[in-house]
Amino acid sequence: MTALLEVEDLRVAYGKIEAVKGISFSVEAGQVVTLIGTNGAGKTTTLRTLSGLLKPSAGRIVFDGKPLGSVPAHKIVALGLAHSPEGRHIFPRLTIAENLQLGAFLRSDKAGIERDIQRAYELFPILGERSKQAAGTLSGGEQQMLAMGRALMSQPKLLMLDEPSMGLSPIMMQKIMSTITELKAQGTTILLVEQNAQAALSLADQGHVMEVGHIVLSGTGRDLLVDESVRKAYLGED
Repeated sequence: MTALLEVEDLRVAYGKIEAVKGISFSVEAGQVVTLIGTNGAGKTTTLRTLSGLLKPSAGRIVFDGKPLGSVPAHKIVALGLAHSPEGRHIFPRLTIAENLQLGAFLRSDKAGIERDIQRAYELFPILGERSKQAAGTLSGGEQQMLAMGRALMSQPKLLMLDEPSMGLSPIMMQKIMSTITELKAQGTTILLVEQNAQAALSLADQGHVMEVGHIVLSGTGRDLLVDESVRKAYLGED
């Protein structure tokens, strides 16, 4: 079976500094795949390159059978690859409802858009309760919910989430992870970058450990959870 996303020997550089150094991995439809690693490992750079915000210096990206090498970011979204970025990047002066509508900017099916807005409110009831509130007045966790809801509005075949739990309280982090689990159960394909390795590997079908631009270890989420080197380096165990 052909993977939904195939990444082969991907290299990305900022000037003379190579941040991603020839990584390869794939994501099958319906899977949750996670990239874990310390800050500076190249995880966010990888997602930004997949979504067209950065251009690779070498390598091959194929999404749903189509090479993405020269495809601009807005057309990548149209192909079905959505990116909920690190830092959330919501529009603070617009309402929650308006932020969600912007996530559907490539769509013209009004009934479908309204249905998906209601789906976002079902996933995140607090957004529905405050739909007319300015997004900038939300807490960090609520803004993360909005960023995820907005990404889902494009009806993605693959949803990329970059550090969805960063800076959140333990209770809010648990809510975000529960939502990712729910999306997985609904068949959503997810590529997850997450600082909480325990949480990410617990729900991932496949995981890849990145260090200074390389993938140094790959396996199922379950196998990586019990790997001694992973437990020492990323799960805080001696």
